[in-house]
Amino acid sequence: MSLPKREVEELRPWVERTVKKVLGFSEPTVVTAALHCVGKGLDKRKTTDQLRPFLDDSAGGFVERLFEALEESRNSRGNKGAGEKNRKRELKIKQMMEAATKQIEERKKQLSFTPSVCVFSSNHDLGGGSSIAPSQAASFMNDAIEKARKAAELQARIQSQLAMKPGILGTLGNTGPQNFVALANLHAMGIAPPKVEIKEVNKPTPLILDDKGRTVDASGKEVELTHRMPTLKANIRAVKREQFRQQLKEKPGEDLESTSYFDLRVPMGPAQRTRRSFRFHDPGRFEKIAQRVRTKAQLERLQNEIAQAAKKTGIQASTKLALIAPKKEIEEGEVPSIEWWDSFILPSNIFEEFDLFGVTNLVEHPAQMSPPVDTDKPVTLGVYLTKKEQKKLRRQTRREGQKEVQEKVRLGLMPPPEPKVRISNLMRVLGTEAVQDPTKVESFVRDRMFKRQKIHEEANAARKLTAEQRKEKKVKKLKEDLTDGVHIAVYRIRYLQNPAKKFKVEANANQLYLTGTVVLHKDVNLVVVEGGPKSQKKFKKLMLHRIKWEEHNSKRDDGDDDAKRNNKCWLIWEGTAKERSFGEMKFKQCPTENMAREHFRKHGTEHYWDLALSHSVLDGTDD
Repeated sequence: MSLPKREVEELRPWVERTVKKVLGFSEPTVVTAALHCVGKGLDKRKTTDQLRPFLDDSAGGFVERLFEALEESRNSRGNKGAGEKNRKRELKIKQMMEAATKQIEERKKQLSFTPSVCVFSSNHDLGGGSSIAPSQAASFMNDAIEKARKAAELQARIQSQLAMKPGILGTLGNTGPQNFVALANLHAMGIAPPKVEIKEVNKPTPLILDDKGRTVDASGKEVELTHRMPTLKANIRAVKREQFRQQLKEKPGEDLESTSYFDLRVPMGPAQRTRRSFRFHDPGRFEKIAQRVRTKAQLERLQNEIAQAAKKTGIQASTKLALIAPKKEIEEGEVPSIEWWDSFILPSNIFEEFDLFGVTNLVEHPAQMSPPVDTDKPVTLGVYLTKKEQKKLRRQTRREGQKEVQEKVRLGLMPPPEPKVRISNLMRVLGTEAVQDPTKVESFVRDRMFKRQKIHEEANAARKLTAEQRKEKKVKKLKEDLTDGVHIAVYRIRYLQNPAKKFKVEANANQLYLTGTVVLHKDVNLVVVEGGPKSQKKFKKLMLHRIKWEEHNSKRDDGDDDAKRNNKCWLIWEGTAKERSFGEMKFKQCPTENMAREHFRKHGTEHYWDLALSHSVLDGTDD
């Protein structure tokens, strides 16, 4: 059966939602086709055949849903008709109740019973044809009285509860016609109406303007109204959020019934004790505590070992290494009064007692200095040719030289070169002359060959460098350009008393044109070399790889066998400086620590000695 157009349009929103749920997106073509099938009144099978090209396998399920929705729509329209019948039936019952009430009133008048107040609503037109005969009134009078009494009691109870809440239905002064009927029934049955307190409804203050347009109150006094300025939504939300937080912080008042939000109908539950829950520690918390304890114990053990090593060796400066760590344990989040690195410098551990001369709240910017090397100098890479390219370039150079000689000969600027006669080609070059006198021709050719060889040897001898020139060339090759900075390396050797190893260090440093010094001290033999990067690379390979510092078989028993067997060389520092600090490589024997430090202080490099000394102390504690 076909559907009217209005009902088809009512189904359109549901069909669109269903299509979007099945396909995942909205498709107007499928919606139009489905509504067309429903409007034509097709059955399920034909509708499925029509929609199968659009929905494939899901067409059957979609048609089932569509016809179920159509059936529900028809049932809802049928329910609307049933609702109209129910309303007519209720109206008829109401008319019968009013007629029964009239009969009760007439019967009471006949029995001389006059109610104190009789209020009746005449808003409904009962019609003239609804009168009931006296014989019928006697039969259902008792039932009507009982029903009216129960209905009146129920309405009175509901009205008494709602009257306490003025915000729900208003006060008794705003009571409608149905409430008047309930009160009339209560009076008729002899039940006293409930007492309801009439509460005043807060109304807004009326706006009064004078002849000048100003806002005034009832007495004529000017009133200043609150002006609201426009602001950003973000600021409004921030203000509301802050007000809400303030309300949460404030404790609620004890008199809850005085608030307008208190509802008597909602029962208040008794205070219950909250159940205590488990509190689990964060994962890894005790591991961090244990690691902190282990680190602290290891630091204390290291300090003790350093102090013992300083006492044994008699090195006073090494004890300062044990003082650089914090002595007092500081808890997390606590700010110390003085930092541990400042406590070593300041005479007292209080900043207030120390006069900080020249210290202000201003930031001092140091003067900018140009770097020791020219960083803006362009770096050029050398061009390296292959063997094939070198041969090709040589051929081109020789060809150009030969062309130049040929042009000079052609112009008469130089005589033509003599033919290059050899024993193998004399017949081809001389021709008939070689046949006439072969002996003469042979001696002539050999003379020419000897002359050419002599000229070649003289040219080679002229190009050959002298002994001084060869030496200068070798020195120039070994010496490097140090305008960009001097490369420095500092080595520490545990035992350096072997003359052969001392000779290797000194000889290689002189051959590589390195400058520096060698300080001999017990367990702190320091070698400082200065030079170019290539020389440093060769000397580093010598110190760390080529020289075998261990001496396993020593013929002399001088008490240093342990040091010889465990002898080793360390590279403790390497870097660059602007210029050299030492001259030619020399050895310096320093029996005491102060003497060695004084030697380096003269050259402005005492930090080399401090670094090597701390390295030796730590190395001794590790052993």
